[in-house]
Amino acid sequence: MKIIGITGTLGAGKGTIVDYLTTHHGFKHFSVRGYLTNVIKQRGFEVNRDTLTHTANELRAQNTPSFIAEELFKEAELSGGNCIIESIRTVGEITALKAKGNFTLFSVDTDRKIRYDRIVIRGSETDKITYETFAQNEERELTSTDANKQNLSACMQLADNHFTNNGTFDELYKQIDVVIGLV
Repeated sequence: MKIIGITGTLGAGKGTIVDYLTTHHGFKHFSVRGYLTNVIKQRGFEVNRDTLTHTANELRAQNTPSFIAEELFKEAELSGGNCIIESIRTVGEITALKAKGNFTLFSVDTDRKIRYDRIVIRGSETDKITYETFAQNEERELTSTDANKQNLSACMQLADNHFTNNGTFDELYKQIDVVIGLV
């Protein structure tokens, strides 16, 4: 059983990697966003980037910096197959998951303008924003000295494998296929 986590900048292609691994390599998908969406809806709030970020930070502060990812890791282990956990956003999550022994971290990045254009096309509930808001959201999540908050830069530096996604789907898929044989 392989458990892969994925981190990366906003709109870089984490979901594309997840879709490829689930469709072409039989991985099961466990989503931090899905987990948080369920919590937010149970609380009766609107799902948007601010409520996702606030809820994640709150759960980590009330429990541990790795709480959400560890909850998903438990589910992944119980599934008995190869799994991918999307989206790892704190160093504490990485430290806790790597300590479990059967965990590999992927990161993905893309030029910011390309990522913004892609999220506009994607059009999810958190994607209906201006470029300026997109850049501000990303800056907020790139670095933090608070262990309970997002630090994408540090997470990406801890990745075992890094993908650059400035090209086509096929170019990204080829990068993934090379790495899949190594983990």
